Amino acid sequence: MERILILGASGFIGNALYKELCSFFDTYGTYHTPNRVFEENHQFHHFDMETENIEILLQNVKPTIIISAVRGNFDAQIIAHFEIINYILTHKCKLLFISSANVFDAFTNFPSYEYDKTLSQSIYGRFKIKIENALLRLPNDKYNILRLPMVFGHNSPRLKQIKTLIDLGEAIEVFPNVVINVTEIEKVTQQIHYIINRKKQGVFHLGSSDLVHQKDFIEEVCEVLGYKNLVFKNIYDSNFDRFLAVLPKENILPKNLQVSVQQVAKASIKS
Repeated sequence: MERILILGASGFIGNALYKELCSFFDTYGTYHTPNRVFEENHQFHHFDMETENIEILLQNVKPTIIISAVRGNFDAQIIAHFEIINYILTHKCKLLFISSANVFDAFTNFPSYEYDKTLSQSIYGRFKIKIENALLRLPNDKYNILRLPMVFGHNSPRLKQIKTLIDLGEAIEVFPNVVINVTEIEKVTQQIHYIINRKKQGVFHLGSSDLVHQKDFIEEVCEVLGYKNLVFKNIYDSNFDRFLAVLPKENILPKNLQVSVQQVAKASIKS
């Protein structure tokens, strides 16, 4: 049985992954903020990447698969990931790195595919690229790069943010000229489970198979949630459509693991 360590298992994506995988694999997770539930679960380990060396944790858990869903200080993350790379090179272990569509945010004319050149104007995107580039130099069986667009779903941070703005009576910022794809958390966890089970290699784009204007999608989510007569603040950063979407071309998942924009919007009301 695979022994999986999820870095950032107390976060939205990491915790959903833990719940998906723990019944099938020997699954462990890390948390940073003190939390009684995690403290009482012996599968969880407290880890502060700004003050602790991750090598000690890895030697204790001895994972065969590490999933990085961690958030926090970028410099500390980079150091931790380079230590992880040193570990997987000398142990029977691979890293699944959850990356972002932002590694392509300097390209605006087309959607991006798995092996397109990465280029980012954002600090966040450049940070993700630095770790991606280190992984791409490894043997193929040592890593997966999993690029996600915006992740929605019941209780997702993005959905909570929208609901908070509505409750406060504030305008929701939307981008009428930005073309995106999206995903929802339940589908993401199923996709990653499949990638682990089938021992897939390489880069995966885990977004919806169709595209949508960001404004249209946010309006659809609000409609699904039952909100009406909302105030939107249109932000135009270009006179033309600008793409920030990650589509698969090389590593296409089975039909039952693909997701559409409409399915993502409807997932917002799942309990």
